Amino acid sequence: MRDTARHDAHAFRALYDATSPKLFGFALRVLHKHELAEEALQDGFVAIWHAAATYQPGLAAPMTWMATIVRNKALDVRRRQGDEGTVEIDAAAFDRDVVEALAATANGPAEAHQCSVDAQALARCMDTLERRHRQAIGLAFFHDLTHGEVAQQLALPLGTVKTWIRRGLDKLKTCLTRGEVA
Repeated sequence: MRDTARHDAHAFRALYDATSPKLFGFALRVLHKHELAEEALQDGFVAIWHAAATYQPGLAAPMTWMATIVRNKALDVRRRQGDEGTVEIDAAAFDRDVVEALAATANGPAEAHQCSVDAQALARCMDTLERRHRQAIGLAFFHDLTHGEVAQQLALPLGTVKTWIRRGLDKLKTCLTRGEVA
């Protein structure tokens, strides 16, 4: 990542080769079409090239940082396409994806262990939420929808969605800070 930040084309190519299959998979989960996922991946790597110097290792692992960029680009593509289809959250698949994605971003054994522990804690805390809270949080934060878009997707009043998200986040915070998942 450091060499990419210095605009080293060879380092960027190596970074692309090492991460593009997984990042393509993230984009495909959002877009469900290969050609759109390829567009999001390309947009994401252009953004990564330009923003590599702003990457802060203390805030996120490189793969997490890049996955966020690609996911946001995929959501931009979806919005441009006018995709208003219902987004369903499969809680079990989501939990596995979080654990696998975070575990795979570690640089060394200690970091891998901590990422894995954090991902498992988040997954278990998400599992303690009521289904409706989990789904609202998933749509808002993992599919990057506004509260209004979540309300539209779930065919619910905006106030109800805001309450579910707030209550769900409060429960997640309590679960994670108390270590109830240990």
